[in-house]
Amino acid sequence: MKLTYDQENFYLDNKKITILSGAIHYFRVVPEYWEDRLKKLKACGFNTVETYMPWNLHEEEENEYNFSGMLDIERFLKIAEELGLYAIVRPGPYICAEWEFGGFPAWLLKDSDMKLRCHYAPYEEKVRKYFHEVMTRLRPHLLENGGNIIMMQVENEYGSYGNDKDYLRAIEQMYHDEQMNVCLFTSDGDDDSMLNGGTLPHLLKIVNFGSNSERNFNNLLKVQPDAPLMCGEFWNGWFDHWGEEHHVREADDTAKEFDAILNRNGNINFYMFHGGTNFNFYNGANYYDDYAPTVTSYDYHCLLNENGDRTKKYYACQDVIRQHGFEIPELDCIDQPKKTYGKITLDKAVPLFKCLDQLSQKVSLPYVLPMEKLDQNFGYILYRTHLTGPYQPRELNIHGLHDRATVYLDGKYVGLVERNQTHEKIMIGVEKGQTIQLDIFVENMGRVNYGPELYDRKGITKAVCLGLQELHHWEMYPLPMKELTAIAYKEGQCYHEPAFYQGTFEIDECQDTFIYLDHFNKGHVYINGFNLGRYWKKGPQRSLYIPAPLLKQGLNKIEIFEIHQCDDLSVELKDTPDLG
Repeated sequence: MKLTYDQENFYLDNKKITILSGAIHYFRVVPEYWEDRLKKLKACGFNTVETYMPWNLHEEEENEYNFSGMLDIERFLKIAEELGLYAIVRPGPYICAEWEFGGFPAWLLKDSDMKLRCHYAPYEEKVRKYFHEVMTRLRPHLLENGGNIIMMQVENEYGSYGNDKDYLRAIEQMYHDEQMNVCLFTSDGDDDSMLNGGTLPHLLKIVNFGSNSERNFNNLLKVQPDAPLMCGEFWNGWFDHWGEEHHVREADDTAKEFDAILNRNGNINFYMFHGGTNFNFYNGANYYDDYAPTVTSYDYHCLLNENGDRTKKYYACQDVIRQHGFEIPELDCIDQPKKTYGKITLDKAVPLFKCLDQLSQKVSLPYVLPMEKLDQNFGYILYRTHLTGPYQPRELNIHGLHDRATVYLDGKYVGLVERNQTHEKIMIGVEKGQTIQLDIFVENMGRVNYGPELYDRKGITKAVCLGLQELHHWEMYPLPMKELTAIAYKEGQCYHEPAFYQGTFEIDECQDTFIYLDHFNKGHVYINGFNLGRYWKKGPQRSLYIPAPLLKQGLNKIEIFEIHQCDDLSVELKDTPDLG
């Protein structure tokens, strides 16, 4: 059996099917909750789940593949199949998704000559090797092989980026080489350049939009009059950047547009049905006029909220499905209980600069290098040099800063520099006979995931100068902060410099909860060694989601890395989130 189509409809085994799909990214949800989220998709009346696949998780280090635990897509597909859901899989290699580097692994950028998303042989060879690992695992789950995958995408919204048809043909050929006998499609925005540049004549074309379905479908028909209408990404919500307002789209507005799509005999994939969370350092960033990193929550204001609760939008869309005569199955679904665990005191702490040697292997060179050249993917990096006078006061210039630096002289904070943002001048002078230590602590806040700024190497990508004079002889400390077991904590106190804080709490039952860090400024949080993601006082997000499966009956450990300072050694666990 295979998905087929004519001018107006899709068919499975010669029976008409309207594809009612919702996006759930397995890698943004703890595996213990996959069944809960998929069951709610089915119970809403949907018949298909769609997911991207992030290359940078499945091959974080080159030639080292991971398809286990939170990355076990085969288990995710099997759960969906057992619930009677079909699947649409979009393996990239580029996925956008507001995900770090659009899903590309950071090690691609170690090669200064690397060319992405075009017919460049060294890049395509790496894609081919990765695709072989992916397709080997997905092949048994194709519909024709007894599984539930009905469609797969060639690249992703390529018309928004380029127009290299040779590249698209190369990606398509990889599917054929791997014997992926499945309906292949491309998806793009509705304008002529996108629809023309992002596809191939013989591939199924679908269009992505959040409103104006009449216009978008009509534009699709101009380039493809002989295939069914489908919205591949119905943007029923939106994502947030740090420092902006939280995005909200009303349920009635979403339902109205959904109804209009079905009235056109349209097929649909909701982006998102359930957004989940950008755990760890995996949030992406946009770059239009300025660099804008995405927050930790990927709530997206969609049908299920970040912690999986059904929303007004869920029931409004369920009503639309019911009104169009589709079956709404009766399934036993619950929204996970939430719990307030109260205030927790962080009774241990240590400054970052006191434990550099436990966390990092120093690299000494005459010049600075970005993270990728030092085989570092995520986290932070410290650049250190020493200046012996005399130096008359000159302005410190960090050329090619990606993304945010705090600057210290002899361990004392002297200023903040943010990528492409105006800042107060940092003047440095050194008296004759004096030697000072200059530290520049840089945070990778997420690689750009969309557009021409995709080549987003992190750290200091060019040089550091005093006035016009380049500074040399650097010690570099890569700090990916994958785990903190090497840290030797001391008695807790508030520091006015980058520092780690640790506390413990005991619980009798594990339930979803939300951590508030009102006394902290900027950094990231671990719960029992799991990196929950970033926090930042500038908002809009004020809390971080802790799924119950990350907790343990008995003793639990919280660790916080704070870049600036805290004013109280406590955090609070509440039963409600605050996304702004």
